[in-house]
Parts: sequence; structure tokens; C-alpha cells
Amino acid sequence: MKVGIVIFPSKKLQDLANSYRKRYDPHYSLIPPHLTLKSAFESSEEELGKISTELERISKKYGPFPLKTTKISSFYPVNNVIFFKVEPVAELEGLFDDLHSSFFGNPPEYTFVPHITIGQNLSNSEHADVYSQLRLLKIEHEETIDRFHLLYQLDNGVWNVYETFLLGK
Repeated sequence: MKVGIVIFPSKKLQDLANSYRKRYDPHYSLIPPHLTLKSAFESSEEELGKISTELERISKKYGPFPLKTTKISSFYPVNNVIFFKVEPVAELEGLFDDLHSSFFGNPPEYTFVPHITIGQNLSNSEHADVYSQLRLLKIEHEETIDRFHLLYQLDNGVWNVYETFLLGK
């Protein structure tokens, strides 16, 4: 089965992200707005217990931390993804690094750029048009993150929470 590890922001930030995702993100109905800590990877049912134990250990290493967004950015020209840029903090970067340790195997495909996707799979012209409008917006939001989630993907592509891990508890 496919699993992944994410942070879900507050309902307020999710609602703001969804106001764009409805139009610009074909994955809108498959998963709520999130910050990916570990992209989808394959796991067996048996491995989930070991993964949960390791995630519990990692969660105790870090306390709650601020999640702050300030603007809309893009990964163009690498890909046509538009996102809320999340300011990096030591705890977030540490979590990311720990979730890409030898225990979890595969190294990250890209350098860690904390973000919450609001648009993807756009054509070049669509991306240019949408991003030229959205990049002028200020997305001033700050909240405290105190948990992350292990998700699993259903056969229909929808992601569900398997387990939640509280930071510093």
C-alpha cells in the first residue's frame, strides 16, 4: 500500500488553500491541503507497525513549532506547481531530515522547500496566467503545529489518516 507523512494546517489555512485548489488542483478531492514531510512510498501492513514506532520516536524529539506563510510561489520551470510558501524553521527541517533517514530508505527527490500546494498539473500558459495573478497576493498566516500524520491511500486514490503523532509528548 502507498503511505505518506504530512502536516495538516488549521481549518482556516485549509479553507484558504481550498479556495484556490478547487480550480487549480486536480487532487483537490483526494487529500486536504497539507505540507508533505515524506512523499508517497510503498509499505506492507507488517511494516506499518515498525514505521509507527519510528514515527513515535521522532515525534518526541521535536516540540510544537510555528508554521508561517507569507506569499504564493511556484516551482516553475521544474514543474508547474503553485503553492503557499512556508517559512522553514529548525523543527520542520529536522522532521524532514529524520523522515529521510536510512530507516525510511528512499532519499528525497527534491531539496526540501516547505509548501502547501494550491495548483498543479497546469499547462505552461495556464500556469503563467494563474501565477502572474496569484503571486501578487500576500498570504500572511501564522499558527502552531503540534502534530503530523501517517496517511495511507485507498484504491480510489483518496488519502486517509492511519495514525497521528503529537510533537514533544
